[in-house]
Order: sequence, then structure tokens, then C-alpha cells
Amino acid sequence: MKPRTVLPRLLRWLAGMVLALGALAASATTCTGKFPNPITDICWSCILPISIGGARIGNFGGQEDIDNPSSPLCTCGVNPVVGLSIGFWEPARHVEAVRKPFCLTSLGGIDLDPGIPAPEAARFTRPEADGDGGSFYQAHFYVNPVLYYLEAVTDFPCLERGSFDLAYLTEVDPLWADDELTLIINPDAVLFANPVAIAACAADCVAASLGFGIREMFWCAGCQGGLYPMDGHVPYHMGGVRTAALMAQRLTAKMHRELIAWGWHGTPGLCGPYFLPVMDKAAYKTQLTHPIPNTSKESGKCCQPFGRQTVTWGAGKEYPVRGEDFAFILFRKRNCCVGY
Repeated sequence: MKPRTVLPRLLRWLAGMVLALGALAASATTCTGKFPNPITDICWSCILPISIGGARIGNFGGQEDIDNPSSPLCTCGVNPVVGLSIGFWEPARHVEAVRKPFCLTSLGGIDLDPGIPAPEAARFTRPEADGDGGSFYQAHFYVNPVLYYLEAVTDFPCLERGSFDLAYLTEVDPLWADDELTLIINPDAVLFANPVAIAACAADCVAASLGFGIREMFWCAGCQGGLYPMDGHVPYHMGGVRTAALMAQRLTAKMHRELIAWGWHGTPGLCGPYFLPVMDKAAYKTQLTHPIPNTSKESGKCCQPFGRQTVTWGAGKEYPVRGEDFAFILFRKRNCCVGY
């Protein structure tokens, strides 16, 4: 075969490869997903430890916990009824970060598009071309009291009753795509939009990597950066898992600010939920359920507090096209007065 005939064929082959890669990139906005299998996709050890008063009576693998009410006895109600103070981590909420608007990854990849315009997810580079880039994701918040609807524990009054339900879509929320509009619900963000407040988040990152984040630094999202603004814009995209973990934390904080999510832990939570407009980030642990469930028992733990670095548990959890949407189950701290 003559060289002058090989070159045109090679060019045509390269052109075909470019078109194929372009088609593959276009397919990246397809809607894929999987409903979490409660047997294989949920790490049940995250429920631990179980406590009675200030004493932890059940724990395997050194699961992390926050302080519980010190007394084993509690009273609730107008006519006080004495009960037993119980603490555990309840899997009750689900959060997902998706590229395509109205794509319900946690419901098997259902495209729920009603025709309402909403911005798609994007990753972009900066004009100065310094190698850094940002991103934008849509996110969804689910009610998922999995222990109750599976009837894993019967006649236990401390479980939230209900079924799997879609509670919030950011596609229909104009605040999620606009940094300025979101100041309506978090005007305090202007106090922390400075280098000193942002640099202080390094301490929160260290604390979250060793245990739980620092509650007093409520404007920080640990190693994922800043919690503000509470929308889908991320100034620095450093991997899908890290960005999705930030989206889960931001959306949960947004639900607290809008009084859709409440507090269930501590002494006030013994007798029921209470308003908590500023999220207590130490009251949540997360477990990745999609695209690759994080169920490995490395160090005995497969769930992470808000803000923990993703280098260890997030490696290998993202892959092209079908593995770029992410879902997390939220284990929230629950204290309850059994007998009330």
C-alpha cells in the first residue's frame, strides 16, 4: 500500500474517532441511575453506636458518635411520662447530585422532565486558563425512612414513619442557580466572604477528617470548601465525588434554613423534632450509594461525617458517562425518649 493512500485513510479514521468521542460526550448528559438496594447498597453499621443515656452499649468497628444526653431517664409530655433515653443514627434522608435536570438517579434514572427550563450541569474553565475550573449541579432531597418501611425493627417508637418520597427539586428553585438570589435565605454569607473566614475552614477540614467538623464554623463545609452560597455553583471542581459531597451538605443546610429539615438530636430531640435553621453538621453521616456504593469496611467504617476529605473513600467511585451522577444516604443523629 502506497504511503500517499495510507494518509487519507488515517485521517478519515481519526475523523471518525473524533466524531465517536463527540457522540460519547453528548451521551454524558443521559439520565442513568439505580434504586439503592437495602441489602447490598446500604452500610448498616452506620446506625451504630447505640446509646442509653451517655453510655454507648453497641458499637462495632469504632463507629463515630457525638455526645448524648447524660441521664438514661427522660420525661416528655404535658403530663410527664418517664422513659429511657436512646441514641442512634437513623437512615432517614437521601441526597443526589445530577448533571441532567429532573433526572432522578435514585429512582433508577427516571427522567421527570415536565418541560420547565432549568440549567444543566456544567464544568467550565477560567478565562485566565490557569488550569482551575468550576462546576454546577442540580440536586434532589428525598425522605427515606428505610428502617421504618422495611420493618427492620418493629414496635420501636423512635423511627420516623413514612415512605420513600421526593421532597425537593432544585430545578424549580430559582435560588439554586443564582448566587445573588440565594442571599435571601443566607444573608449571613456576606460576613464570611473574605480570605480570613475561608482560610479558617482548614481547621474544619482537619477536624472532619479526624472526627466531626467544628460546629461553631457553620460557614465551612470541611475539606469540600465553603458552605456558602447555598446553591449549585462550585468555584473549584476537584472531582465529581468531592463536588457531590459538597452538594449534599449545601442542600441539607438549605433544607434546614428553609425549615424543611429539623433537628432530632440532643436533649431537645428526646421529645420530638425541633426547629434548627442553622444546620448542625455534626448531626449527619453520609454514605455513597451511587454510582458505586461505598460499603467497604476499611477501618470498620463506610460512612463519613460532613466535610471529611474524599481522598481515601472517594477514590475509584467516579467513571465516565454512567458514573458521573451521585447519591448519598444521610444518617442523622437521633435521640429519643422511649416510653413517651
